[in-house]
Amino acid sequence: MNAETIRDAIRDVPDFPKPGILFKDITPVLQNAELFRGAVTLLETFCKECGVEKIAAIDARGFLFGGAICDRLNIGFVPVRKQGKLPYKTFEETYDLEYGSATLAIHQDAFAPGEKVVIIDDLLATGGTAAATAKLVERAGGEVVAIGFLVELAFLNGRDQLQGYNVWAPIAF
Repeated sequence: MNAETIRDAIRDVPDFPKPGILFKDITPVLQNAELFRGAVTLLETFCKECGVEKIAAIDARGFLFGGAICDRLNIGFVPVRKQGKLPYKTFEETYDLEYGSATLAIHQDAFAPGEKVVIIDDLLATGGTAAATAKLVERAGGEVVAIGFLVELAFLNGRDQLQGYNVWAPIAF
């Protein structure tokens, strides 16, 4: 399965979540077993090449890909969640959104010191969520070896917030 086949299945939803936004909907990829398997394989191959020891996946669509990759590679999964959703001691990181701010959290004991971590999410837009996640992983003792996405909205320049990291996405719009 190549990235172009998966790209062709991603649908545009105009005016979501607000007027003027053209939303890239990956639901058709998730609904089709072959496309989903292909997307996971692309991300899995990238993670393997990075020498990953653990995946940190971003709430919520990153969980779909991160969990599948962890199962295939027989490695641990670390959820990065919205504030107040994790039950144990956490580190938190607040970052700016287009119209406010948000806070992400990770368990303080998520990683062994220096453990090689790939951050996984479905889509790179402005980069704020991924940048906050990278800070959390590092605070928790992990080494961010890469950040992987299925899709990148290149026109939003999200990579600018992730300078110094190995950033990868097989599909760009």
